[in-house]
Amino acid sequence: MSDALGQPGQRIDRWLWCARFLKSRSLAATLVQSGRIRVNGDRISKASRMVRPGDILTFPLGPHIRVIKILLLAERRGPAPEARSLYSDLDPPAPATQRNADIPAATSVREAGSGRPTKRERRQIDALRSEES
Repeated sequence: MSDALGQPGQRIDRWLWCARFLKSRSLAATLVQSGRIRVNGDRISKASRMVRPGDILTFPLGPHIRVIKILLLAERRGPAPEARSLYSDLDPPAPATQRNADIPAATSVREAGSGRPTKRERRQIDALRSEES
């Protein structure tokens, strides 16, 4: 597709879906309509906004803010390695302490097959969870 200036472009909701940032195109459209996506620093709220190679997207995804540069437009929604070639990640790498914070502590995991916790174990689990929060 092309925009009014004749430059090639692609709808942002379709590009986010093809680049595998979101599982469905309707989720991508909802994210765009929420107004939390920025294209080259400008907040957008229309899923029909055209993006081109060279545009920089900033948007929240889970607990992280993603900053990416569009390298290619997508012909189709292909496999993950093909999707990763559509953009370059401009996010600074997360510090090791922050990466480990996303992993739940092993103390809160119960062994499989050990059955239901007893009343005493349940109290210990509740005490442990209240200390963590």
